Amino acid sequence: MDIEQEYDESGEDPPATHAATLVIFRRDPTGGPPQILMVERSAAMKFAGGAAVFPGGRVDDADRALAEALGASDEEAVHELAARIAAVRETLEETGLVVGIRQRPTLDEARRARDILLGEGTLGPTLAAMNWQLDLDALVPFARWRPKHRHMRIYDTRFYLADLGTGAVDLLVDATENTRLFWTSAAEALDHADAGRISVIFPTRRNLERLAQFGSFDDAVAHVQEYPSRMITPFISDEGGAKWLRIPEDAGYPVTGEVLDSAARG
Repeated sequence: MDIEQEYDESGEDPPATHAATLVIFRRDPTGGPPQILMVERSAAMKFAGGAAVFPGGRVDDADRALAEALGASDEEAVHELAARIAAVRETLEETGLVVGIRQRPTLDEARRARDILLGEGTLGPTLAAMNWQLDLDALVPFARWRPKHRHMRIYDTRFYLADLGTGAVDLLVDATENTRLFWTSAAEALDHADAGRISVIFPTRRNLERLAQFGSFDDAVAHVQEYPSRMITPFISDEGGAKWLRIPEDAGYPVTGEVLDSAARG
């Protein structure tokens, strides 16, 4: 198959599955740059198998139903609120971390909530059982990526930022989809990728490069105020006889492309 056909920009956009992912910051206990949580996906997964990514996953019908119950009405508002709910749910399921909740649970409460979520499969009953309320404003919109390739599964993924503070918490890996969890600075993650110790797909690499600019969570939030979340759709550029996979120059990313043949697409 001609690799360019994956990014055919003609005609209507191919259908996409809504998804959400969460970039969780914590302060480095040794005083270094802020750390972010990454998840190494099982090699058996069809999408991004074996890659290191941020916690997250697809938005499901229960997420949309909860968004509507919370007052979202028009289609875009439902998509936005449901994506934040999915980010909270997937993070608790995959990592055991509680984010986007008004309460500050103990480790035992977090573990109990995760057990309830794994049993129920949806966030609503978990919130009710724990008597928790969502605080979805704690999730800061960072970016939205939606490729247009036509021969791979397509996700319309909203990226959010969240701050864990000290990060003095235990992590619980979801072994059905992931193999390990690890804290790393964005710059360290890029070094690991360059050395072949981890694999990262094109959107993850571009976002790690962007995150490596920030010395704190507050710096990241200030950057988002300058470059608000927007749709990022990679495109092919012919440069000096070589094909490059590119993103827009004005979206806050310090690196906006790489040679197409070297870009890991999931």
